[in-house]
Amino acid sequence: MSVPTPRGTPLPRLVTTLAASASALTLTACGVVDGIGGSGDSAAPKKGDGITVGLLLPDRDTARFEAFDHPIFKKEVAALTHGKGKVDYANAEASQEKQSRQFRAMVSRKVDIIVVDALDAAAIAPDVRRAKEAGIPVIAYDRLAQGPIDAYVSHDNELVGEVQGRALLEALGSRAASSEIVMMNGDPADPNTASFKEGALGELKDKVRIAEQYDTAKWSPAAAGANMKKAIRAVGLSNIAAVYSANDGMAGAVIDALKGAGATTIPPVTGQDANLDAVQRVVSGEQYMTVYKSFLEEATDAAEMAVYKVQGRDIQYDALTQDKVDSPTRKDIPATLVPVVALTKDNIRDTVIEDGVYTVADICTPKYRSACAAIGLK
Repeated sequence: MSVPTPRGTPLPRLVTTLAASASALTLTACGVVDGIGGSGDSAAPKKGDGITVGLLLPDRDTARFEAFDHPIFKKEVAALTHGKGKVDYANAEASQEKQSRQFRAMVSRKVDIIVVDALDAAAIAPDVRRAKEAGIPVIAYDRLAQGPIDAYVSHDNELVGEVQGRALLEALGSRAASSEIVMMNGDPADPNTASFKEGALGELKDKVRIAEQYDTAKWSPAAAGANMKKAIRAVGLSNIAAVYSANDGMAGAVIDALKGAGATTIPPVTGQDANLDAVQRVVSGEQYMTVYKSFLEEATDAAEMAVYKVQGRDIQYDALTQDKVDSPTRKDIPATLVPVVALTKDNIRDTVIEDGVYTVADICTPKYRSACAAIGLK
């Protein structure tokens, strides 16, 4: 299947992102944005602060969307527009049909721009075309939508897989070449899944033996658990040296299956999303790592990009979109890809706690209090 393909400068991804941020800050400090003090390269704003930004998120089951993405996005739009900008918000509640209706309603209300995290990247394409025909730009958020989108804001999904793969190799150390691992991949209908897998295989191929590999429809933990039981029967519990799990929900199911089969020591298991229960498993040693993707940075970048696009702040907008990605329907889409972090026992305080995602009290419940104390988390 066709997947989002990063297309960018020869600089490393993190350096590229930091350079883009530095460029925006430098230009602001020098007074060359908004047509002030520059040579005329920046276009005059198309609109003032009284703009309306449409935000479409996919579901309420994923805790981050209501708890972090929406409020962060709304706060940043307000800050950038001196409190005059509005966010027209809708949540699809896991229904593609509902998201399509919400999208069309925003077009009818003539919002200035739409930011959408598409439930179905292909199914949303007709709505994106409808918006473009009405002169409304569309920014894909977190998941790359098809159709004539103007820009994309997400994390570097191939890098997510690379970080997970490298973590497993580090955990295995000198045993890697002789180790058998199981790969629990995500939903093949999700365009991000192929990128996660590609990144992981780029690290793991020819360095470990991939004994069994599964795709997991709808990212279902139940399906992942069932597949892990199959893997244990096929490979043998004692022969499984590590498990690549594409996200935290599946990681929990994998670990439960290993315990159910009689494992007294859990082999290294990866994850993604830094769910609270996953962070607690990392604290206790049951899960080796999870990938932390900053909701704060992603939502803030998306809000900035939307406001800059509507107001015609070309220099600032271009500084945020120095990456390029390809979708099945469009090449060289301007993008910003937020860096990701491998969260382990060693950096919990510097990541999810420092960013305000969780408190020590959230993580260190009575069940995990002694494990927290052992790693200095008090």
